Amino acid sequence: PSCNIWCQHKEKEREDDEADRTSRLDRKRQFIQESVVTKNAPVKGSRLSALYEHPLYKRPLQPLTDEDTLFNVNTDIRFDPKAADDPSWNGEGNMDEFSPTGDLVAESYPNWLRFHIGINRYELYSRHNPVIDALLKDLVTQRITSVAMKSGGTQLKLIMTFQNYGQALFKPMKQTREQETPPDFFYFSDFERHNAEIAAFHLDKILDFRRVPPVAGRLVNMTKEIRDATRDKKLWRTFFISPANNVCFYGECSYYCSTEHALCGKPDQIEGSLAAFLPDLALAKRKTWRNPWRRSYHKRKKAEWEVDPDYCEEVKQTPPYDSGTRLLDIMDMTIFDFLMGNMDRHHYETFEKFGNETFIIHLDNGRGFGKHSHDEISILVPLIQCCRVKKSTHLRLQLLAKEEYKLSTLMAESLVRDRLTPILIQPHLDAMDRRLRQVLNVVSECIDKEGYSFVVEDDLHGVKGTEPVHSGPRQR
Repeated sequence: PSCNIWCQHKEKEREDDEADRTSRLDRKRQFIQESVVTKNAPVKGSRLSALYEHPLYKRPLQPLTDEDTLFNVNTDIRFDPKAADDPSWNGEGNMDEFSPTGDLVAESYPNWLRFHIGINRYELYSRHNPVIDALLKDLVTQRITSVAMKSGGTQLKLIMTFQNYGQALFKPMKQTREQETPPDFFYFSDFERHNAEIAAFHLDKILDFRRVPPVAGRLVNMTKEIRDATRDKKLWRTFFISPANNVCFYGECSYYCSTEHALCGKPDQIEGSLAAFLPDLALAKRKTWRNPWRRSYHKRKKAEWEVDPDYCEEVKQTPPYDSGTRLLDIMDMTIFDFLMGNMDRHHYETFEKFGNETFIIHLDNGRGFGKHSHDEISILVPLIQCCRVKKSTHLRLQLLAKEEYKLSTLMAESLVRDRLTPILIQPHLDAMDRRLRQVLNVVSECIDKEGYSFVVEDDLHGVKGTEPVHSGPRQR
């Protein structure tokens, strides 16, 4: 529609305000980033690089068979090499350090598809896979071609599609870095934080789980990249200009989707997390499991595990927790959630193809990092009740408790690579160190009570450089 003189004047005002605010925001971010990195600066070189050179982070996988990979590139018709002839799959056509070499057919695919092809029974992605860094870059730079609201869920989430046909889940910023979850909020009505999603990906990688899909922070233009890119009329109708002359929208969802809880830009720029999509369910089915330690999601009722101290004994006799690694994987997830302060883990998913002998996908981590001043011990109840942990997990936790591999320092170094840095303020980083010590104390108490060989499950089988620091009693 045509724009009159007043409209053009207001548009120019918005552009000037945006440039000024962006400049101030960049200066503030640079100052905070430098102070965080300086406080956590490694003594010599990169501590993160040193961590990944440690023997615990070089443990080889078992040889993979066709049954261990999610897709077989050579025989699966869904990855027809002719599809690679489409130039738009390779992004904007600019060549850089992440460009495919052309040596293999799979390397001509876009990075999101190469990520999907790399998924196997044991991990979402390998330790030093350059495709992951390339995919993180794509999430930030690829042109957004369409936007739609994600159905279901309690809070607004958007599905964004890129020029190379990749897709990601966008969670917009709802709280500042400094804000904590209000003390009167129940865990099930807490905000979902975009920076928690970003930090969770980095924490999961540092713990060597590699079960969180790649997540990157992005500054999105709400007008050009959301409003003008969507065909969703329900979403489009919720856009408005606030009294402060900022672009706002609220969408449709169960919680916080109203004018009073609108998401507003500055003036039309908004931060958000973009989590790479997993393969379409039509290509790779996933099974959803109810978490045995699921909370009641009720203001007054308690779950069975909260009143029965022997609850784990019942779980251990129930498939799939009665065999394989599933119970130990729940312990990994428990430790991961406790370090973040995430109480919202009601279900989890696995890839159906791999049956029960596979990892748990750590999805939906937005309710983590809500309170740095409080450690929610109830999150650790599965570990306290079951007294079981993988040897590899235990040794890595001990390593991350050492000064030279301090978890908070490693997280600060890793997070500074994200475009929206700083992702976490220092109190959240310090809280992770504090919680890590609590996890190790719980494991130590279990070992004192039950014996090392009963509590710590040896999943390393003689890998060099992985001898236990604690060599407590060997009998139960």
